[in-house]
Amino acid sequence: MTHQRSRLPRTISRRLAAVALAATAGLLAAPPASSATPDRIQAATGVGTLAAPDIPISNVKAHLAQFQSIAGANGGNRAHGRPGYRASLDYVKAKLDAAGFTTTVQQFTSSGSTGYNLIADWPGGDANQVLMVGAHLDSVSSGAGINDNGSGSAAVLETALAVSRAHLQPTKHLRFAWWGAEELGLVGSRYYVNNLAAGDRARVSGYINLDMVGSPNPGYFVYDDDPAIEKVFKDWYAGIGVATEIETEGDGRSDHASFKNVGIPVGGLFTGASRTKTAAQAAKWGGTSGQAFDRCYHSSCDTSTNINDTALDRNSDALAHAVWTLGTTEPMPPGESYENATDVAIPDNAAAVTSALAVSGRTGNASAALRVGVDIKHTWRGDLVVDLVAPDGTAYRLKNSSSSDSADNVITTYTVDASSEAANGTWRLRVQDVASQDTGYVDSWKLTF
Repeated sequence: MTHQRSRLPRTISRRLAAVALAATAGLLAAPPASSATPDRIQAATGVGTLAAPDIPISNVKAHLAQFQSIAGANGGNRAHGRPGYRASLDYVKAKLDAAGFTTTVQQFTSSGSTGYNLIADWPGGDANQVLMVGAHLDSVSSGAGINDNGSGSAAVLETALAVSRAHLQPTKHLRFAWWGAEELGLVGSRYYVNNLAAGDRARVSGYINLDMVGSPNPGYFVYDDDPAIEKVFKDWYAGIGVATEIETEGDGRSDHASFKNVGIPVGGLFTGASRTKTAAQAAKWGGTSGQAFDRCYHSSCDTSTNINDTALDRNSDALAHAVWTLGTTEPMPPGESYENATDVAIPDNAAAVTSALAVSGRTGNASAALRVGVDIKHTWRGDLVVDLVAPDGTAYRLKNSSSSDSADNVITTYTVDASSEAANGTWRLRVQDVASQDTGYVDSWKLTF
């Protein structure tokens, strides 16, 4: 996981982002596909979903041992531009090639050195519904990076190999990725996303990120970005009796941000970095209160001894569960949509505004997977708080504000469990700008039942 950076002046931040993303190497296109518009990630219903296999922790640890050996043979690290990174990529690629994946090495340049992303596609699945899973493969230059992020890379690799062993025939197309130069500011994943054609980008229905999932004093944190992906992980952990918390330490600091910034639904898992475990968290999860989740974060001691096997095992199994649940569930049939395309101005740092939709002629309650499609044009979307307000006044939070989310626009689809709400009535999208300097408007929004 990359270091937290301070917020730059907004015009400078946007210009730097544009420069960083204006890479010139070739992009990886999605598999050939029709022009159909994809549904976004749906909450799993269990219908048509296959049970995921248990991921052998011994296999995951074997990958970590290889990453440690590679670092030891290459100056003690696996950092961008260093031979240990390319050796790590070659190791992962060889495993995937032997398992029947179609692999592509994508090349880019950062800090004067050549960087690489590794993309692996599993044959089959709906090419208009691409479920991606990824982790950054690079370490910092000061160490082997076994927890950060050998742990996520190994869990993603072993889950991909489990797909091969199961001869899985998913309903969605499965794509796995290992990113380069994350530690320099999410360079590899940003390059990938920005070099996808608009149609290929639209076919990515969701992205799951694993970054630091074996911290030695672990917490169990779940990204709260896309409600459907979040629910899959939270339900799995609830099923084994482990409480989770919303992930905040790495918000915007790992590769999911590259996808989130262009409106792709994201989710993921995390066990903590340099923040200190509280007494309440130690009572809930075990471990040592008053100590960092990972005392070796970005240090030379982040070696193969810097791993909590239980956390690594649980997160590997949780990832497999998510891939099987989200990748093999039959997509929900298209529902009836209601849309408001009237522009509503969003005043800068002021009271909330609303846009209304009148729904009539339906029977019973709304869906447990009510889809809320949002198109908000705004010059700094981190300023925005967005809610769906039901006819009875109940508010469902779709998006929180975030000072680190400097991208433009909110163009995405959220999934809300509105099964307790009557379908008929006036629904409202409520948007508030909570910080100064930027403005925008609600372009359109719709509900799909």
